Amino acid sequence: TNSMRSMAAPATEIMPKSPHFVANGILRNKSFAPLPKTFWENQRHKKAFWNQLQLVVDHQFNSILQPQKAKRSMKNSSFDDFLLKKSFSAVRSFDNVMYNVEELPERVQDFTRYMQRRDYPVLLQPGGECGAQGKDEQEPPLLLFAIKTTPDNFNNRQAIRQTWDNGGAYVRRVFLLGKQNTKEPGVDVSELLKLESNFYGDILQWDFEDTFFNLTLKDVLFWSWFSHSCKQTHFVFKGDDDIFVNTPKLITYLQIQMEKPHVKKNIEHLKVLYPTQLLQGLYPAYAGGGGLVYSGQLTRRLHLISKRVHLFPIDDVYVGMCMVRLNAFPMHNHAFLMFDFPKNEGKDPCSYHTILVMHKRSPNQVSSLILIMQIPMTIDQQPLTKTH
Repeated sequence: TNSMRSMAAPATEIMPKSPHFVANGILRNKSFAPLPKTFWENQRHKKAFWNQLQLVVDHQFNSILQPQKAKRSMKNSSFDDFLLKKSFSAVRSFDNVMYNVEELPERVQDFTRYMQRRDYPVLLQPGGECGAQGKDEQEPPLLLFAIKTTPDNFNNRQAIRQTWDNGGAYVRRVFLLGKQNTKEPGVDVSELLKLESNFYGDILQWDFEDTFFNLTLKDVLFWSWFSHSCKQTHFVFKGDDDIFVNTPKLITYLQIQMEKPHVKKNIEHLKVLYPTQLLQGLYPAYAGGGGLVYSGQLTRRLHLISKRVHLFPIDDVYVGMCMVRLNAFPMHNHAFLMFDFPKNEGKDPCSYHTILVMHKRSPNQVSSLILIMQIPMTIDQQPLTKTH
């Protein structure tokens, strides 16, 4: 579900009541006085691997512990890379932490071994500047669709190309993917992917295995690519390849957002669980679901701050970890449907004109939704965007 305001008047942004979610393993005791919200913590969660790694990095930018180093610019990436590697050396000397890592599931252990690497080369990249459709355009786009996909999901990509992202002056498109996972059975599609890239010019592929725990790498590497290749873009839509987007309505909505002031209200936060040997404490507020929108400026800032935040295996949570360090928080919009309409609302064709994004849709369903959206409606049938 995601990050934007409703188009219906009055416009409303829905903010989380807390900038954090509660992770498994945190100590709860009402007799303790509440702690102030701090950017760093000195002695907490001594056995959690990620916490200890991040603690080493955060200490270097704490204005009390390191007043001189804290003033360094985020653009000093070599300094940040050195710190990330230094933190691994430091934490591996903690016997209690490494003992807990050995108790993690095998896939998570694999992640802890490879999480310090981020320098994967690009294998395929878009033919035009800033994604497909950008080759002959002079002006920067309003919106870039950055869609996470896998090498063998051609049908999903093709459905997107032929339906809700089939071109336009305001829009660019790029598909984000790694290499085919060698541990999963299937036909090698690497040569087919090269042909697809040559024909459509919208593939951005890196030299890492495309697995669930590597989804965070797609965010980090995309932010870097964006900051160098299309930093003038106004908005980025990051989504999965099984979604439907009402592109004309989304473009109208984004144009309105560039002019309107923000009004905020609170919503309750949700719980997410993960092994306590890897992370304990508070998760940041984050946007979960099939798609979210953030500005091009925030994308560039996420690229810089990510140099100081260790990778985490859940991509949406990692984005939240980076955003909280920028003092930025996600906003929910009811027109972003994580799954489906409530009750029987989806039986009314008019309902589909009220949404911006729908998640968990097959290629056939996406094609059907486009046909529904093309049904002409009378003036008295025109619905507002969903607000609840």
